[in-house]
Amino acid sequence: MARAMFEYTLMILEKVSFDSSLFCRELQKAMDRLLPFEIEELKIWLSNLYELQPELNVCLLQEGSGG
Repeated sequence: MARAMFEYTLMILEKVSFDSSLFCRELQKAMDRLLPFEIEELKIWLSNLYELQPELNVCLLQEGSGG
């Protein structure tokens, strides 16, 4: 089930990547929902995305933020 949530999260983030504000909100939701090892995977995915769409880099992940 958790893997399905991770895949769903990636799909949503891809779909909202046209709007940095919306992307940031969805990214925060993902950080609240995903497991720690999935967050590490998400960071790798994000670094690749930021190379293609640097305007989304305004949503820097803050490690250790509790929400």
